[in-house]
Amino acid sequence: MTAIKGKYLTVLLLVSCFIGEAMAQENPMQFLSRANAKVAKAAALKSKWEGPVDGPKLQKNKKIVFISSDMSDAGNAGVFAGIKEATAGTGWEILMIDCRGRCQSPNMVSQALDMKASGIVLAGVDAATQVKGIAAAEKAKVPVVGWHANVKPGAVEGLFTNITTNPKESAQIAALYGVVESNTKAGIVVFTDSSNPYMTAKSSAIIEIIKQCDSCRLLSVEELPTFEAYKKMLPVVEALVKKHGAKWTHVIAVNDMYFDVMERPEIAAALTNNKLQGLSAGDGSVSAYKRIRGNVMQIGTVPEPLFEHGWQVVDELNRAFSGVAPSAYVTPVHLVTSQNIAYDGGPKNVFDPANDFRGHYHSYWAK
Repeated sequence: MTAIKGKYLTVLLLVSCFIGEAMAQENPMQFLSRANAKVAKAAALKSKWEGPVDGPKLQKNKKIVFISSDMSDAGNAGVFAGIKEATAGTGWEILMIDCRGRCQSPNMVSQALDMKASGIVLAGVDAATQVKGIAAAEKAKVPVVGWHANVKPGAVEGLFTNITTNPKESAQIAALYGVVESNTKAGIVVFTDSSNPYMTAKSSAIIEIIKQCDSCRLLSVEELPTFEAYKKMLPVVEALVKKHGAKWTHVIAVNDMYFDVMERPEIAAALTNNKLQGLSAGDGSVSAYKRIRGNVMQIGTVPEPLFEHGWQVVDELNRAFSGVAPSAYVTPVHLVTSQNIAYDGGPKNVFDPANDFRGHYHSYWAK
């Protein structure tokens, strides 16, 4: 990891932009020191547990309805798997509603209430679209926990808590790594999905960083909803290649799914002459890990600890059932590249921190 830090410091000496007004007001050495520390911290091993160390005993026999924006998304699927893992043998029944990219209906939470849910999870579903249902859940004393249901982590209006890594920080790290790896010479296209406020927050932060880099070029911001990407990606890519040619060197996307689509043979063929370098601001899919390890299109991702988030969902719901305040735990941002992919779950193609989160949760759930 020392080599990584040294590399970043060397390249960052060429960079005169980045991250926040407070840092911009510092002298160059202070700025470079803090910028380098931010990247080095994101790339460092995640072996220290920084989450809750105490909480209520785990209650038994609960029915949880997991409302997913799209189960084809690796993030949603990973959190669901984490919840199933955490509740094995507890008598918790985990049911799922898959919106398949179309969760705009205001009745999703109401549907979960009709299923006699003890608790509800909104995964990738904007809580603002479910105001009436959430109000009904509050009246019925059924807690609602979000995962990417709001751009802010922690307790927010309508949700007992919202679990997420800070989306702005995740996006900044992805953009910063792209700037560094290109020696500030990147020609960048950003892929985003404005139907989801969480992804919009990411793309806004990516654009902010790119615009602060004088010698980088923001070629295009492509609005492409994830659930339509498989259908629409090819003509978008063909148009970008025709317009920008070799000037297009980097893609920064708000989700790994865009690169899943770009791997398709017909799209890869259209990109033969570009040799794009790809970076994602989330969520750390199996295919993303494989691409990074094989140096195929994608050079980095800012994953979330999806299994750990699933365990945290269970912990937060249990706190709500027990009349205890939410933990307020927010997982730190992590950057995965070919240089650190051998750690923190990388050999299994997942960000699974070596911080023994399972043992820590079990230690007080079983008391």
